[in-house]
Amino acid sequence: MSEATAGELLGLARDAAAAGAQVLAERDPAKFSANMKSGDADWVTDFDLAAERAVRETILAARPDDTVTGEELAPTISPQASGYRWSIDPLDGTMNFIRNIAYYCTSVAVAGPEGQWLAGVVAAPALRRTYFASLGGGAWVEEMRPDGSLAERALDGPRQQRTGRLLSTGLTYEPEIQSRLIAELEGRMAGFGDFRRLGSAALELCAIADGGLDAYFEYGLNEHDFAAGALIAREAGAWVRTPELSSALHGLPPRSETLAAWTAAAVPGLAGSFTPAETTPGE
Repeated sequence: MSEATAGELLGLARDAAAAGAQVLAERDPAKFSANMKSGDADWVTDFDLAAERAVRETILAARPDDTVTGEELAPTISPQASGYRWSIDPLDGTMNFIRNIAYYCTSVAVAGPEGQWLAGVVAAPALRRTYFASLGGGAWVEEMRPDGSLAERALDGPRQQRTGRLLSTGLTYEPEIQSRLIAELEGRMAGFGDFRRLGSAALELCAIADGGLDAYFEYGLNEHDFAAGALIAREAGAWVRTPELSSALHGLPPRSETLAAWTAAAVPGLAGSFTPAETTPGE
């Protein structure tokens, strides 16, 4: 398969994320079951699985030789692997989805043969917003207006001047990592007026891009949690730190690497406040 441009990949990422978001938009409590994965707050629903299948089908119909990895299903690896790899979170914010809280989304990102994230999309059907970015192409959001029409605008939240700084974080499902984050939270609140928790890492990164949050910090994210949102935040002008992309582009990044790492995003002037010691959570 020939080399693809970031713009071409973004178009496909938008189509794929829209396919997943359409599944989520059909949410009906009478039509889905939820099952616990690793703990009381970590669940998977029929909609997670259906949305990931819809995303994968859209990608592979257009690019059958690309590698596709996701949260719920096994990696798809072609014998003629192209070097491009997709990372999917079909339903980020599953507990919000179960409880009918609007902050949930489908997240889709793609990395090229050199390991750089080239395009990312976060589609939030209940919010009627789709955030998207391509490498070097800036970050954007498409929103539905009250009259039903769609409008796009560039994201420049990290460049805005404002008071009343807001910090956001998330509690992972790993008890040791959760304890570490809670222990650090009081110290991290210095310089912030208030705190928010959206329940979706992808949407918290997009909120940095859009100016809703000033800083976000979390331990224990997996690649599919941050891949698209981190690119969107960077392209909007934010300082962003994520775990390094695995050198094994045709498989999932090792979970041990991800859990030992941390993810943060902030307006550039706050970057120095979010550099923890490089130690494994629990040590």
